[in-house]
Amino acid sequence: MKPAETMQVESEALKDFALIMQQEDRLLAQARDNAPPRGARLELDPERLKNGLGQLVLTVVKLLHELLERQALRRIDAGSLTEAQIERIGLTLMGQAEEIERLRKEFGLEEDDLNLDLGPLGKMF
Repeated sequence: MKPAETMQVESEALKDFALIMQQEDRLLAQARDNAPPRGARLELDPERLKNGLGQLVLTVVKLLHELLERQALRRIDAGSLTEAQIERIGLTLMGQAEEIERLRKEFGLEEDDLNLDLGPLGKMF
């Protein structure tokens, strides 16, 4: 098979595809050139790993907390909860928020560290 540079392409879409594939090949070669030598040791900082894992877990917990709050508000607006249930849900959600905040501070994370950037959708919170 001929290299991509010498191929004749009749369709504009195929030309674009060929260009993308050439770029992909160059990126893969560049990644191979910059890869650490085989047998090289990976230096891992336990404190950074702990904080990274803590950040991931707290981000997921905060997302679930936000979803629970929104669901509770929908159920309250729909009138499907008693006053006692509303009180219990409110206290539970407040307790969760306090615990998330406590853990965030313990891991030394900022509020924005738990906020995922969803690209075109914007920030999560």
